[in-house]
Amino acid sequence: MTIDERIDPPRRAGERETLRAYLDYHRATLARKTEGLTDAQLRRRSMPPSKLSLLGLVRHLAEVERAWFRRTLGGEDVPLVWSQEMDFQAAFDDAEATGAAAFAAWQAEVAHSRRIEAAAASLDVTVHQPRWGEDVSLRLIMLHMIHEYARHNGHADFLREGIDGTVGP
Repeated sequence: MTIDERIDPPRRAGERETLRAYLDYHRATLARKTEGLTDAQLRRRSMPPSKLSLLGLVRHLAEVERAWFRRTLGGEDVPLVWSQEMDFQAAFDDAEATGAAAFAAWQAEVAHSRRIEAAAASLDVTVHQPRWGEDVSLRLIMLHMIHEYARHNGHADFLREGIDGTVGP
């Protein structure tokens, strides 16, 4: 289930290398928070009426990777993974979902994201973001993705602790 081994970001590096490292660190943190759980454990919801689960988070982050890197930055005309209607909440409708399918989709989207980011000429590359109605830079996309993962990794901390008591980085 792991994307990569989690490696601490560099203490002194260029901006792009630092952003890339922090994003990969947070991707690996999500993988670590979900490691070794059964499908039933991954689907366990936080509290009613919330649909928040670890499996839902993995599915949601696959959608976010696809939306920002493939659709926005890469300009690909692909639907979301679990919704034809651009409903990001559909990823949390995971009652019948499997960890294997969710992690395969997430890993595939991360691979696409890495390829698209690496091919961009610089952090100053700008593209139009239709939902926001304005142009955004690769720099903003990278920062937004770090924010997205960091926020959801906080959710993952609490979810994992509720499942089996596991805490920590």
